[in-house]
Amino acid sequence: MNETGGVTIGRAAAFAGVTVKAIRHYHRHGLIAEPSRDASGYRRYGPADLLRLVQIRTLAAAGVALAEIREILDAGPDRFAAALADAERRLTDRIDDLVARREMLRRLATGDRALLPDHVLEKLDEVAAELDFTPEDVVMAREALVLVRALVPEGFDDYLGRVARALDDPYYFSLVKRLWSAAGWEPDDPRVGELAGELAGYFLAHPDLLPVPAGLSGRADAAIRYDLLSRHGQEGRPAWTRLTALFEERMRAAGVDMTSRTPPG
Repeated sequence: MNETGGVTIGRAAAFAGVTVKAIRHYHRHGLIAEPSRDASGYRRYGPADLLRLVQIRTLAAAGVALAEIREILDAGPDRFAAALADAERRLTDRIDDLVARREMLRRLATGDRALLPDHVLEKLDEVAAELDFTPEDVVMAREALVLVRALVPEGFDDYLGRVARALDDPYYFSLVKRLWSAAGWEPDDPRVGELAGELAGYFLAHPDLLPVPAGLSGRADAAIRYDLLSRHGQEGRPAWTRLTALFEERMRAAGVDMTSRTPPG
């Protein structure tokens, strides 16, 4: 410090907890005036400058945009208090958003469970236990629900209701158990055709339980979406591919359009 008082920009940066580059950035944006130079040509920063630098650093660390900091610091006490309260509110919103993202990442660490509501996951776990699903079966069933929700979101709850009501029927429950067992059958196993016929017969007798989401028929690309849903899980399970084809064939023969759930005439 010389006779003019104050400290150099380097010392000011160290005392205020910022970098020299940051101070120069603040100068360019008008957040703090450039102090006068001493006889040696060095700018000297006094107590008021250091206080201003600390205030700028604190507000910036709190998430206040630099464009707003000057207005806040130059405002009167009421405006300053209001601006700080607003900055605190926005910071709280950011924290809430970050916490929500962190929770989403934690849930995703367990697979795609984060993509479905908790009550759906609870019901799926309950049904999976009753059907003796393997962990791989649970993942596949969960993925199927994710696809329904993504492809026909407006029909998701309707779809869940249909499946739940059908599973309350012991006969249909037994058909579902055989359906999942069929994943390991050979495609030419005679049981494939028998099961396809029984499934078709069941839904022809109970068309209100046909597991096709409401809202699908109103889409121009309903057939494409239905195909994506109905083919899920068939890779590596040729018996399921044949079972689906035979089931749809029997439904068409009875006059049922699977993409619109048109009842038999």
